Amino acid sequence: MTGARTDRRGTLRPVRLLQRPLHAWRVSLLFRTVVMATVATTVAIIIATVWAALAIQSDLYSARTVQVEEDTKRAIDFTQENLYNAAPATDRAAIQSLWQSMLKDFEASSSTRLIVGGPIPGLTNDDAPSAFKASSEVFDASLVPDGLREQVRTVPETQWLQPIGLPGVDGRTVPAIVVGQQIQLPPVGSYEIYFAYPLTDVVETLAFVQGALAFTGIALVVIMGAIVWLVMRSVVAPVVDVSRASARFADGDLSARLVESGEDELAVLSRSFNQMADSIENQIRELADLSLVQQRFVSDVSHELRTPLTTIQLAAEVLHGDRETFEPIAARSAELLHDQVARFEQLLTDLLEISRYDAGSVELEREEISMSDVAEQVAESMRQIAWQNDTELRFRGADGDDVILMDPRRIRRILRNLVGNAIEHGEHRAVFVTVAQNDTAVSVGVRDQGLGMRPEHVERVFDRFWRADPSRQRTLGGTGLGLAIALGDARLHDGGIDVWSEVGVGTHFVLTLPRTPDAGDVVPPITAQPTDQLTRGDLRAGNGSDTETLVVMHRPEDDS
Repeated sequence: MTGARTDRRGTLRPVRLLQRPLHAWRVSLLFRTVVMATVATTVAIIIATVWAALAIQSDLYSARTVQVEEDTKRAIDFTQENLYNAAPATDRAAIQSLWQSMLKDFEASSSTRLIVGGPIPGLTNDDAPSAFKASSEVFDASLVPDGLREQVRTVPETQWLQPIGLPGVDGRTVPAIVVGQQIQLPPVGSYEIYFAYPLTDVVETLAFVQGALAFTGIALVVIMGAIVWLVMRSVVAPVVDVSRASARFADGDLSARLVESGEDELAVLSRSFNQMADSIENQIRELADLSLVQQRFVSDVSHELRTPLTTIQLAAEVLHGDRETFEPIAARSAELLHDQVARFEQLLTDLLEISRYDAGSVELEREEISMSDVAEQVAESMRQIAWQNDTELRFRGADGDDVILMDPRRIRRILRNLVGNAIEHGEHRAVFVTVAQNDTAVSVGVRDQGLGMRPEHVERVFDRFWRADPSRQRTLGGTGLGLAIALGDARLHDGGIDVWSEVGVGTHFVLTLPRTPDAGDVVPPITAQPTDQLTRGDLRAGNGSDTETLVVMHRPEDDS
């Protein structure tokens, strides 16, 4: 087991090490710029260094080639002239003496001691001395390439050269140049002579130059990277300050400002940001003051209207109670007065509730209670209204424990609003109230089979005083604030209301509350998108293919 854990950590460590530069590449402009500049500089320096090394190598080899050709030509010419000027050899002893003189001339006139030679078969007589080799044992006739030997034997007046490798003292191969040419040894005939010139000095010079170029290139890359870092840091640092100040400002710190210094573009940017921040702060404060004034106005007006409204309501109750003694027109007027005063009372109540939400002064009175019990109570209280609207109201409780911590008064208000809207817009068709639960949440679904709404209407269904059809007469006396208040109550419980609607099929509202406050990821037990035949428009003959569908999510984290 220990070994397995070690292997896993060993596997993850390179991944984590790779994630850090990748993260820095994504989030740091300074890191990204320095890396790109350093890579580009490195590539350019590598190309320049390689080109310079190759050019120097070519020049060194060319110069060395010219040098060995001249050295070989000088040695051959000097030796050949001495051979021609020597006394004619008439016997073997004289030939041998002349041959020895030729070897000494080669060694004296050449800068190398790596010399081998021998008679060319078919071009010398029987008196010709055998092949010779200089004192060094590094170079012998076996190292001369066959191609070079063939060229020397067939073209006597020309020098021929070819690069070879000589065995070194430490086992490594030493590069060298072999130069071959024919020479005449009177009176025995033609000899082939080969001079080997090691390129040790060239290799050492080239290694020194390459090392110097590599060191210079690395130094230039480091210096260039440091310069780019310093320059970019001076440019990026103010940008980072702007970014941090903007983040603080976006988080609500209206005092976030930048330090202004200098007269360059960055200083102009700092001043512009500060001016923008001042302007936005002033506007926000003005809007906040205006909003506070509006909230106080609504609250004060609502409170002030309470007293005359109570008087009017008492008078309306008296008139409504005696309406049977009035003439028909007066009796009808008393009924209308009674209904409108009641609606006015509800409107004031809703306005006061909205003003509390805006002021942030709403508090919950939580208690543990079953959602099924609350929903069933609401359904029972709405059955009379449903009966009056010729609508069947069907209820189904949760299969399992659905007890959660809630404010039952506010949850009842949410459900009464949803069920009332379903009855009013359900076109006298059945309304379904369903409760479900899972490990994370409890949901209540309210679905009607009415006309439904278009997508653009679903998006605005929770707006204050908004109505999908302004010409449609309300039958239950709504104020236009019910759904806005319902959504506010749901958000107070860290929950939300989801909406699905399809034209010609109906509407489905789903209230979802988490089992515990701040529960994190919540999976609604009931989805707003129905899964049965109602989504296909089967209840409306012939219109299933022409419907529009939209699901709108309203959660506590929504801003509006």
